[in-house]
Amino acid sequence: MTMRLVRTELVDSREILPGQWLQSFHAPALASGTRAGQFVHVRTGDLSGLVLRRPFSINTADPVSGTITIHFRTIGRGTEWFTSLRAGDAVDMLGPLGRPFEVDSRSRHLLLVAGGLGMAGVRYLADEAIRDGRQVTLLFGAASARDVYPSSLLPDEVEYVIATDDGSVGHRGFVTELVPEYEAWADQAFACGPAPMLAALARLAAGRRDRLGVARLGRRRGAGRTVALGSPAARRKAFLQVSMEQNMGCAVGACLGCVIMGVGGAPQRVCREGPVFAAEEVAWDSGW
Repeated sequence: MTMRLVRTELVDSREILPGQWLQSFHAPALASGTRAGQFVHVRTGDLSGLVLRRPFSINTADPVSGTITIHFRTIGRGTEWFTSLRAGDAVDMLGPLGRPFEVDSRSRHLLLVAGGLGMAGVRYLADEAIRDGRQVTLLFGAASARDVYPSSLLPDEVEYVIATDDGSVGHRGFVTELVPEYEAWADQAFACGPAPMLAALARLAAGRRDRLGVARLGRRRGAGRTVALGSPAARRKAFLQVSMEQNMGCAVGACLGCVIMGVGGAPQRVCREGPVFAAEEVAWDSGW
């Protein structure tokens, strides 16, 4: 779908967790053709006093009703402005932006991993996967029970497994500690969350073949064919894809404010080459 500037209308706004909001917007032009992993760049109103737009992952999209949702945490004047909106208010959005998740057509079992607000980055992929007849397990990590994403907001078909730092619900510890139990079951994994979590998942994914003795997806089909790193075809063959949570200024690749380092020292703009990357594309130890 081509990026476009769209005038949307707020349908519903609610606080689903302390300081975290879920908002639904009537935006037929965005709801149709958007793919999981993409985002919108949203303009705050004139009364906010802010100039830069705010990027939000497309949390869900429903072409039938023509609505999309965004999920965000209030962290400053920009996001606080959104909480003051009322049903019927108009909001200017630019999208869909960024490159989406790439699911191999043969993958039947998808493992989704989210840390905190990273749920917004993978939530729509659960809908897409269920629609396509795939099985989904979602591992979610939070600090405590009060920060756990409500299961009522997920499709019933999703297996939802929780980890909390303090052990107040689910597994006590980091969500990454749950992954080894599912890595043999999963055909592919998709994650969004803090950079340390994603780096830990990338290390696990790098050793998966040796631990399990499995082949990469795509080994038989097109064997010997060179696939460019970062291409959709290469990402479809990767076991782990990650959605990066970088601060964005322009969201169209001009300001370079969201750059991370790729393997070989190649800078990667999260808003253009991402926000989704195959784990092996990212230089996790570069300290970007």
